[in-house]
Amino acid sequence: MLKIYNTLAREKQPFEPISPKKAGIYVCGMTVYDYCHLGHARVMVVFDMVVKWLKASGYEVNYVRNVTDIDDKIIRRALENNESISELTGRFIRAMHEDAERLGVSPPDHEPRATGHVSGMIAMIETLVKKQLAYPAANGDVYYSVRDFGNYGKLSGKSLEDLRAGERVEVDPMKRDPLDFVLWKAAKEGEPSWDSPWGKGRPGWHIECSAMSEELLGEHFDIHGGGQDLQFPHHENEIAQSEGAHGHKFVNYWMHNGFVRVDNEKMSKSLGNFFTVREVLEKFDAEVIRFFILRAHYRSPLNYSDQHLMDAKSALTRLYTALDGLDSPSSTIDWEQPQAKRFREAMDDDFNTSDAIAVLFDLAAEVNRTHSADTAGLLKALGGILGFLQRDPRQFLQGESEDEMQILAKIEARAEAKKAKNYSEADRIRKELLASGIVLEDTPQGTTWRRT
Repeated sequence: MLKIYNTLAREKQPFEPISPKKAGIYVCGMTVYDYCHLGHARVMVVFDMVVKWLKASGYEVNYVRNVTDIDDKIIRRALENNESISELTGRFIRAMHEDAERLGVSPPDHEPRATGHVSGMIAMIETLVKKQLAYPAANGDVYYSVRDFGNYGKLSGKSLEDLRAGERVEVDPMKRDPLDFVLWKAAKEGEPSWDSPWGKGRPGWHIECSAMSEELLGEHFDIHGGGQDLQFPHHENEIAQSEGAHGHKFVNYWMHNGFVRVDNEKMSKSLGNFFTVREVLEKFDAEVIRFFILRAHYRSPLNYSDQHLMDAKSALTRLYTALDGLDSPSSTIDWEQPQAKRFREAMDDDFNTSDAIAVLFDLAAEVNRTHSADTAGLLKALGGILGFLQRDPRQFLQGESEDEMQILAKIEARAEAKKAKNYSEADRIRKELLASGIVLEDTPQGTTWRRT
């Protein structure tokens, strides 16, 4: 049975969907004022993998990933660029789609834009005001009254006392409490606005996802995902809004992928230490980037460097090399086959792609040893579930130099020697490569190499 680490419960739990063999999933998407960076790519690739595994497991999936196309940063960037907001957001939505396609990310079933769902946001805010969980301020803003929602903090584990003592909160004389957050912002001159019971204005960020997920998945659905940075306050506030409005549970399973880090700092636009997907694609094949993202468990930190991308390229090359020159018939997967069973067990254990990829390397070693077309077919089919190994091997390998191919052949020979318990031969190969400036590093996903 599939188990998912539920951030809300802080443990892995069996996945029991609301409707048998159906899964509704909502993922917070991009705020479109710039090109996607590698942190955004991780969100897209991770939840694409989740959806693909759910489908491979027989679930009918309804996948929603939103776009925030109205926001303070968007308004500011449009002014800086001297272009309209629709021109800015349209340009970066197209760029996001191009990046996603290159990374092998399938389009979601629904991609709602915030500006298309303002009426639903207004309706939810009206409900919260009627329930005295929200209040209009004298300046035309509407705020959520955090202290009037009894379970605030249950997702992040933060108490109201801790938040008051340790969190930096916006000083706003219009708020009854510094922890209250904005649901509706009164219009400012020159900014886009919509009519509402509180005057012209626009929605706050948090209310967007509560309203759009309700419209497309209902008041109660299975899985809500996003980056770890959204756990608080965004997802905490979504719970307060949706459960406050409807009086019942909002989401059964909360999933959060780990940060992408550069020099032990989170990659983000605000810190200025980000690499756009386009920049990385100039140096590395898109499938290599996808492999780099998925070879780590989705909840683990992902450390970015050119060397780690080179390691991913080397590892993926080993898999394609095993398929090169062999017929690999595409066939239905026999899930009782031992390696397929191991793959399923890994993926059912909270989408453990790291262990699943280790199975691919074991299959590649078997292909190299037996030249079995059936084993090659299984390798390709299982790799396809993760979005790998679907190209002609020659197409992928043509970029590899003769020198690199020889290094990989020696690495494969060393792996075979170790499997045969011929450790002296394995050590000889390692020393031979080291003498030529090649350092080998053994990892759970296989052996990687780098030049000294």
